[in-house]
Amino acid sequence: MSFEEMDVDTIWMDGEFVDWDDAQAHILTHSLHYGTGVFEGARCYDTADGPALFRWDEHLDRLFDSAKVLDHDIDHTREEITEATLTLIREQDLASCYIRPLVYYGYNNLGVSPEECPSRTMVACWPWGAYLGEDAIENGVDVMVSSWRKHASSMIPTNVKATGPYLNSMLAGEEARRNGYVEAIVLNKEGKVAEGPGENVFMVNDGEIFTTGLSESILDGITRDTVIELARDLGYTVHDEASIGRGELYTADELFFTGTAAEVTPIRSVDDTEIGNGSRGPITEELQQQFFDLVEGQLGGYDGWFLPV
Repeated sequence: MSFEEMDVDTIWMDGEFVDWDDAQAHILTHSLHYGTGVFEGARCYDTADGPALFRWDEHLDRLFDSAKVLDHDIDHTREEITEATLTLIREQDLASCYIRPLVYYGYNNLGVSPEECPSRTMVACWPWGAYLGEDAIENGVDVMVSSWRKHASSMIPTNVKATGPYLNSMLAGEEARRNGYVEAIVLNKEGKVAEGPGENVFMVNDGEIFTTGLSESILDGITRDTVIELARDLGYTVHDEASIGRGELYTADELFFTGTAAEVTPIRSVDDTEIGNGSRGPITEELQQQFFDLVEGQLGGYDGWFLPV
């Protein structure tokens, strides 16, 4: 669904609510030219107790940490950004939605150094369903291992959710789609599995769960952390610092992606090799169900992860 088809009309920019079509930046904005923005992707879910932001504090933590690394000076407090987000959701009557905060260097000069450019902040919210397709949650997706490698943490800080490094994600994802696949898996410079273009990767073997560790140059995903905790609470052994070789993908019992947009999406094939029986595996399905029960407010014990709208 394109933005033109969505019933959303307001964006928060630098402390003000502006009409969607008027939320604009100058063509010489520093971050447009050099990729020096930082952002988040969060979700509001329509829970049994009403709309609520999911793990909002953790998303704000990462936004402010990312801003610190890129030397952004955010002029707004966490409370201001939170209240702006809640207001957008309430006034646009969004029971569930995707939330995009962005901090970027604005217009002043176009030297590589952003020293004289102001840090600007915006938040937008809109409805967004299944990121990898409506049937992906149940039937899984076909992926390929990309020829593009993930940058190392010694090149770009991989714990930072910055706009520029997502060029790597775009190249990998578009390569996959040009070749008839839904998504890509990206290897790191050592040839080990890193992550998807916008997702973390999980593998299931012999009833145990493995996911690539932070040392493999991945983003420390919040949905990744959620699924790890849910799996352990269900009694599974989870290896969260795994080093996974490309060949291990083909022989896995199950594979799946996690991410704020992708949520929990099964992987049914890699490079045309069926994973397991070529459909969603039982452990993936159980974790999916647990995740969706969680975000719909049907599981007890996780109230601290929700901020009511």
